[in-house]
Amino acid sequence: MESNSPGSSNQAIAGFIVRESQPNTDPNSSFWIEASRVIAESDFYGNPIRSHRTEILLQWTEKNLYLLFVCPYQELNLKPHPNLNEETYELWNWDVAEVFIGDDFKNIRRYKEFEVSPQGEWVDLDVNLDNAPHEVGWVWKSGCEVAARIDAAEKIWYGFMRIPWPAIDNRPPAAGNELRINFYRCQGSDPDRKYITWRPVHRESFHRPEFFGTLRLTAREDRLAL
Repeated sequence: MESNSPGSSNQAIAGFIVRESQPNTDPNSSFWIEASRVIAESDFYGNPIRSHRTEILLQWTEKNLYLLFVCPYQELNLKPHPNLNEETYELWNWDVAEVFIGDDFKNIRRYKEFEVSPQGEWVDLDVNLDNAPHEVGWVWKSGCEVAARIDAAEKIWYGFMRIPWPAIDNRPPAAGNELRINFYRCQGSDPDRKYITWRPVHRESFHRPEFFGTLRLTAREDRLAL
């Protein structure tokens, strides 16, 4: 199991796994137990928010990129009357875990955004920062599947994403491929709302692609050797 310690690297690793998975929010399951992972525990500016130390597990297959967010919380800020049958516009106004990911290293202002809530709501956006307002990209359909689970006793919620490769990369998936990426959370309600990042963005907006890190795909044998 490979782990990037906070602040030590701009690169996340996703190791290859042969089998696909149905939605799975158990980090101790056989599917996730050997997954690579990164930690998000900083605010916009890189100051630690250790009470909300978020672990993101990553794996890939020939068809999909898999993510599992492990999200400690102090309070939940949930949208009333959740709709799990259609994506939820402006889901970012509530508690969510997010990934921004792009395959274009020349035009970094184009990328995709995926969000999952503790209730299993989702939204996906095709973001073009040169086509304001970028929120219009929410009509795009990625085929991403999500699931979520709240462990109220432990005060942790889990958010699962399965993202088809054609939604995020024009290339066939292969070990050695790299993408641009950042991970985020919005948690709680004002005035104590937390904004949590993997790579700090140095302004009060997650949409700062110049500060994204990278995601590298590795073969299973490469991952286990790390």
